Amino acid sequence: MAGNHYDLIIVGGGLVGGSLACALGAAGLRVALVEAVAQTLRAEPSYDERVIALSWGSRRILEGIGLWTELAAGAEAIRRIHVSERGHFGLARLDCAEEGVPALGYVVPARLIGQAIQVRLGGVESLCPARLVGFHLGADRVDVEVASGNASRLLSAPVLVAADGGDSAIRQRLGFQVLERGYGHDAIITTLTADRPQPGVAFERFTDTGPLALLPMTAGRYSLVWTARRDETAGILALDDAAFLARLQARFGYRLGTLSRPGRRQAWPLKLLLTREPARPRLVLIGNAAHTLHPVAGQGLNLGLRDLAALAQVLVDRVRAGADPGDAAALAAYRRLRGSDQERTGLATDLLAHLFINPWPPLRLGRNLGLLGLDLLPPLRHALATRFMGIAGHLPRLARGLPL
Repeated sequence: MAGNHYDLIIVGGGLVGGSLACALGAAGLRVALVEAVAQTLRAEPSYDERVIALSWGSRRILEGIGLWTELAAGAEAIRRIHVSERGHFGLARLDCAEEGVPALGYVVPARLIGQAIQVRLGGVESLCPARLVGFHLGADRVDVEVASGNASRLLSAPVLVAADGGDSAIRQRLGFQVLERGYGHDAIITTLTADRPQPGVAFERFTDTGPLALLPMTAGRYSLVWTARRDETAGILALDDAAFLARLQARFGYRLGTLSRPGRRQAWPLKLLLTREPARPRLVLIGNAAHTLHPVAGQGLNLGLRDLAALAQVLVDRVRAGADPGDAAALAAYRRLRGSDQERTGLATDLLAHLFINPWPPLRLGRNLGLLGLDLLPPLRHALATRFMGIAGHLPRLARGLPL
């Protein structure tokens, strides 16, 4: 069994689980990473590739892990954010210069993050493709059975980390209590080109069906996240390119000039999911397994990376001290580091999603006055920027850009 015993087992090798494996493997922990989908080391760039909005705090976490150097050349900085409501006077602007940082965040192709993770997994035993067959939480360890092809293995560790996505099989098998509700909206995602691009400026525009975001990419491109009512989604996807662009332009306006060259359109259902207890003895949920958020303010992956930073510090400190990394004391330390960030961020994005689609005139006036107040009051802007940059409160080492 010694050859199959680890300091921890991670199920799910996506951006959060894979980054955690890189951090802990580099820190000297013995890590097993179980991932069901075979990874492609060198995917080719494309016009409409999927991108991720990373906050300034997430850049520091990735720097601490050693991943950022692989991403920097392909990252487009977000230096300013322009927030408005369609057809109304509310307007607010956030600027990195006011916050004393080189960027509020970055837009990075997901393939670059995946490639960087694969390059840095040298100290990790990666079981891929492999699927979880079953697991048992014992008093002092977790036993996990995984299958790859026709062969199976039994692994053990003091702690199991579930990073297996929003439909987490581990969370569902253990019956974790969750707050879950659908929004009745979908996120329509594609790539566009602007004839008057504003490099470094991201736009968040609230409309009567939900927020519409345009995130700057390289070469004058923008990644579009268009929130639409579910009963509208099929019709929007079915539009030809000219009709799609005309409808989008009517909702966004001409701050970027004329939008053209829409890429492949995809739609994703939106929901809120928050676990009531992200950790139990011998088990921790991170990333989408613990929380799935509305995309307003772009907090989903960033919240997962903050999970990772806190958990990595707790596990490394416990192992280096010769203590049990999966006992009640370890989980209490993790909860202290995370505080209420998961719940606060989830409920804040939920509030924003509902607040800006409610047509009630007094509420509409109030939110426009709120945006105007945000634009006029630097302390309020600073508090909001700090929160959404992921640098508020007590920060673990990785979130300060420091190695473990």
